[in-house]
Amino acid sequence: MTDFKSLARLAASEMRGVFDETPLQRNAHLSNLYGAEIYLKREDLTPVRSYKLRGAFNAMRKVLADDAEVGNFVCASAGNHAQGVAYMCQHFGVHGTIFMPVTTPQQKIDKTEKFGADNVTIRLIGDYFDETLSAAQAYCEEVKGYFLSPFDDEDVIEGQASVAAEIEAQLGMVPDQIIMPVGGGGLSSGVKSYFGNACTYTLVEPQGGACLKAALEAGQPVRLAQVDNFADGAAVALIGAKTFARLRDIDPSQVLAINENRLCVTMMDFLNIEGIVLEPAGALALDALKDVADDIRGKTVVCVTSGGNFDFARFAEVKERARRSSGLKKYFILRMPQRPGALKEFLQILGPEDDIARFEYLKKSARNFGSVLIGVETARAENFERIQNELTQAGFDYRDITNDEVLSEFLI
Repeated sequence: MTDFKSLARLAASEMRGVFDETPLQRNAHLSNLYGAEIYLKREDLTPVRSYKLRGAFNAMRKVLADDAEVGNFVCASAGNHAQGVAYMCQHFGVHGTIFMPVTTPQQKIDKTEKFGADNVTIRLIGDYFDETLSAAQAYCEEVKGYFLSPFDDEDVIEGQASVAAEIEAQLGMVPDQIIMPVGGGGLSSGVKSYFGNACTYTLVEPQGGACLKAALEAGQPVRLAQVDNFADGAAVALIGAKTFARLRDIDPSQVLAINENRLCVTMMDFLNIEGIVLEPAGALALDALKDVADDIRGKTVVCVTSGGNFDFARFAEVKERARRSSGLKKYFILRMPQRPGALKEFLQILGPEDDIARFEYLKKSARNFGSVLIGVETARAENFERIQNELTQAGFDYRDITNDEVLSEFLI
């Protein structure tokens, strides 16, 4: 699509008056690990720490070129899109009204206010995003404003395609493979429309928000009944109609759904090894390398790290999820005999690499036994095989609830 490529290149050129291109960095650690030339397109290093300001800039630039009197840009977002719109409202000197759910963390509200300054008004409406979106669209119609979709807008898609234009210019060639996250599809549809069939794509969704895979299976966008918002930058219930039109010929085998707990392992690895802070959605492409390792050997691969807006108040949760996913931490409900020496017998089962992270009596009314919630951390995952074998041999009745989502929600 030559015309689309020209428009994306123009958008990238126009952006240089607002912010620098994001770096394309060869990552030695990943390249050595996977036997490939792996580059990271660092969208987590834009002024708002995500690629979302690209689409906002391009859409607003084109709208204002057609009608300089647009009085109000309206959007609904709980995160990166809100910050991108706010940043561009201040840049263009226009007013924006940003609707956010009442449940939006204060940190995100504060950052949006900082980027928009006096040019934005934030309205907190609705407990769930669908309620927020409906309120924003109704308000936009009422004030005759311009609604800025986070992804389902041709000008937004064109703006996100500037990522591809920069990759091509920085690499000096088209990469063999591009791995990138999918939420509503703005980034992925823009990049795919730019490169066409010149490279291979791996599109990555969070397991709790796999709306592209659902759409490909149904042949049309379908709304997911439930969404896990942990990877909130990509957890979307319904892929865009315009974005899906550009992605509908993707082979379903090229779309991966990543477990959110496993994603936390990658987030922790990159923080500890590379010193790179990524939000959950921003780590999706990197985590997917584990699943395509055999396919990328010897190839030039670009992974798009799409965002770095990580709230460190969530750090404990990410670390917890990562250790559970790596098999280094488990939770058990243990029936402890109510007799002297029983606890000591249990403690003797633990080895020098094992540690108790949680110990809580759940029920004290039983005459002969008490139920105990116990969390155990260890240095190596294989230690748990020995621990569980020795628990059985010692006659302890226990249940592993590490991956029981219902019990974990209430007890852990």
